[in-house]
Amino acid sequence: MEAYMIQISAGRGPEECCRVVARVLEIFLKEARSQNLAAEVVASVPGNLNGTLLSALVQVKGAGTTAFLQTWTGTIQWIAPSPYRKYHKRKNWFVGLQAFEVARLARWQNQDVQYETLRASGPGGQHVNKTESAVRARHLPSGITVVASERRSQFQNKAEALERLKAKVNLWQVEQAATKAQNQWEQHLSLERGNAVRTFNERL
Repeated sequence: MEAYMIQISAGRGPEECCRVVARVLEIFLKEARSQNLAAEVVASVPGNLNGTLLSALVQVKGAGTTAFLQTWTGTIQWIAPSPYRKYHKRKNWFVGLQAFEVARLARWQNQDVQYETLRASGPGGQHVNKTESAVRARHLPSGITVVASERRSQFQNKAEALERLKAKVNLWQVEQAATKAQNQWEQHLSLERGNAVRTFNERL
């Protein structure tokens, strides 16, 4: 199944761009779902004003995702007067949308994981106190650590810890790639403004 992580970012743009991120996110999710794609917001950074976002991270999965994203990836132009500065002359606002294929990001290697057993805490009485059934898993390259202790079996907790660690590491990889892409987009924004992949015209 095709799976991507999408970052929508205002970069260093003003509050108007943060508002555009929130609006573009709504449109993006609606359009993706209308094409039977699974789209879910996995993280977002709120802006300073109500209803605005500095950035949003979205996971998109399903057949046709690659083709769908080709019409979105790049610079998005939003044409509208500022709702915050009444006499401001600028009407063109820009945000960036970057896509990262999950399969390429998740170069998982089991040898990068270090396990440690420890005594589980919480309910369970003498059984919990006497057995080291909990498992701590650490991803050595990133330093990310998770603990699983819900199961009685050390084997089950180890499997649970591994799944949690994979999910966290995958998000970490996406965030690293997104930060790099955002920096590149900000550096080339002046060039990309004339080559928007999508343009929205809003009348306030």
